[in-house]
Amino acid sequence: MDTLLNILVTAAAFYIGGSLLSGVKLKNFWHCIVVAIVIGLLSVTLGTFLKIVTLGLLSLGIFSWLLNAILIQVADWFLPGFEVKNFWWALALAAIVSIAGSLLQGVVF
Repeated sequence: MDTLLNILVTAAAFYIGGSLLSGVKLKNFWHCIVVAIVIGLLSVTLGTFLKIVTLGLLSLGIFSWLLNAILIQVADWFLPGFEVKNFWWALALAAIVSIAGSLLQGVVF
């Protein structure tokens, strides 16, 4: 049940980010759920690998923000209805998703 709520909270954060940023295009909330699932799967696989490879090179906070932006760009490449114009928009989306997700999790949990 917690996993489902985490997916919904992350999808809502992506929806908020897509609404606020003109460089990010998402079709609808259902598509945000798909994006949240794909980003979660990429984080578990590719994200874990990148954390191991770059261990100790960057501070954890900045690196996790950059890593999330990279994962957003990879998801953009995989998902046809999800469009992020460039890496700077991905960084902005990563920041908004992180902040909105934290705020929403505080409300839900």
